[in-house]
Amino acid sequence: MSAPNEFLETGSAASFGATTASQISPPLSKISPQTSASEKASSDSPYLDSEGHNAKSQHGMPFADFVIENDDLHDYESQTRVKRHLDPRVVLDLSTMAIVIAAVITLFLGYPLIEFGHLANGKKDGFNLGGTNASGQVPNLANVRMALIDPDTPQSVYTKPSVDGSHTMQLVFSDEFNTDGRSFYPGDDPFWTAVDLWPWPTGDYEWYSPKAVTTSRGNLVITADQVQTNNLNFRSGQITTWNQFCFTGGYIEVRIQLPGSSSVSGWWPAVWTMGNLGRANYGASTQGTWPYAYDACDVGTLKNQTNPDGLSPIGALTSGNTVFNAKYDTSSISWQPGQRLSACTCPGEDHPGPKDSSGNFVGRSAPEIDVIEAQVGGGIGGVSQSGQWMPANYGYQLINTTGTEYQFFQPSAQLNSYQGNVLQQSASGVVNTLQTAYQYSGGDFSVYGFEYKAGYDGYIHWISNGQRSWSLNSGALAADPRVNISRRPVPQEPMYILINLALSSGFGDIDWANLQFPGKMLIDYVRVYQPQGQTNIGCDPDDFPTQAYINRHIQAYTNPNLTIWGGTEAQGGYQQNWPRNRLYPNGCSNPPSKYPGANPAA
Repeated sequence: MSAPNEFLETGSAASFGATTASQISPPLSKISPQTSASEKASSDSPYLDSEGHNAKSQHGMPFADFVIENDDLHDYESQTRVKRHLDPRVVLDLSTMAIVIAAVITLFLGYPLIEFGHLANGKKDGFNLGGTNASGQVPNLANVRMALIDPDTPQSVYTKPSVDGSHTMQLVFSDEFNTDGRSFYPGDDPFWTAVDLWPWPTGDYEWYSPKAVTTSRGNLVITADQVQTNNLNFRSGQITTWNQFCFTGGYIEVRIQLPGSSSVSGWWPAVWTMGNLGRANYGASTQGTWPYAYDACDVGTLKNQTNPDGLSPIGALTSGNTVFNAKYDTSSISWQPGQRLSACTCPGEDHPGPKDSSGNFVGRSAPEIDVIEAQVGGGIGGVSQSGQWMPANYGYQLINTTGTEYQFFQPSAQLNSYQGNVLQQSASGVVNTLQTAYQYSGGDFSVYGFEYKAGYDGYIHWISNGQRSWSLNSGALAADPRVNISRRPVPQEPMYILINLALSSGFGDIDWANLQFPGKMLIDYVRVYQPQGQTNIGCDPDDFPTQAYINRHIQAYTNPNLTIWGGTEAQGGYQQNWPRNRLYPNGCSNPPSKYPGANPAA
């Protein structure tokens, strides 16, 4: 495709948390058929990992039932044998020696371990369930750092000016990836976890495996290669800081070498962020949360973004007639099930909170802001830098009445021709990349990032090749009377970081004849800054809590075979009730239901 704004026509990193993608027919016979998540749930043991090991027992010890013949513990006769009495002086000497040894161990080993435990599980570092890696999978590796700021980060970059130069930003988190051979299996790293699953929402050709992610020569390395894994012919990786490190507001900067060549299409590398209440690729957690960013009680919270009768507003039923909805054969702007944790949630329903001054629940969700999604089009490498939203504007069109609600700052930067479909509105700017910052096209690196301020007076500034590429402010997300929705905030949820390398024709064309394997995505560093004096890090802040809700529904966040929130087991459902929304007929008097909508099946 020739125009830079056309190279991203379908898909988004957002759809990593979306509704199931349509089936994809691979163009080469060498690609095996793909099984759905529900099929894998029935055909593969839920207790086997990607290597065929029994996941439930891999940390168990088989020695509990092992009995040595005639040992004193299990030999009844030994309990009746006469024991020889020890000399009291011997007992005293042994006791004194034991006390001295215990004191030495406590001084040199016990005290540091106790102190380490206090630091690791303190409130500031408590990013996982109850503390760093408090899921029970605590790393037991030498040289694993626990500090938020990597000691290898140069002190010269501990502060930097904001994108617009109006204030100073302070470093709050960094990872330089300078230690080679790091493992990102669950529990091995205090900040990152590599997933072990098929990213079914986007119909990818690869399986994400922790084997594909490591560190080498000062870089994080994600390798995509032709390695058969769980009935798929390709293996790649994704790491995230979900429930381990989150931030609200600030600037994230990543120095990247993109995979492949700047002139050959096929790879889909992405660095992005998402609200902690939705775990990407865990569909039960993302249904009805991704990609909402909404705190109003109106039609924007309802199924299909229409009133309960399904007949209005007219704009929501007619303005979705775009080329990107052609495959859905609809003119509606939304097929979303509605915002599950909305401001319309009835009292007493299961909701993470908090409540506002009127006693109503605050609208909660899993919004998304992307650093980059890279693709090649027309022989030119480029990136989409975007935010994903719901509810959607009329025709997915951002508001720009003054011409300043969004602006572009690089010659090649412009609004993406793809602005959304029935699953998301995409505020996406596209810009050409540094063409030498690719694995097979020069081997250079380039700096990408975004700075954002959360809330109704917020903004997002994106960075490409170290320079501002485009900006959007909250005016672009103002109320839209054409579809009867209220204004939307720039995401206020605690956001976690995701890095992945995918292979999917759902995002763009794949040039199979020229695509080189393996594809390697390299990350030199990840750094997060926030305005001085305004540090807001952690996945469970008081004003947007997540931990208690995640704990209540831990299966939805840890079983990728659960693809919807309610439903039945046969549907891949988590089988939980949808919180009642007071805008539907009979409102809070409706019987509980496992399905969203005005008259759902009970």
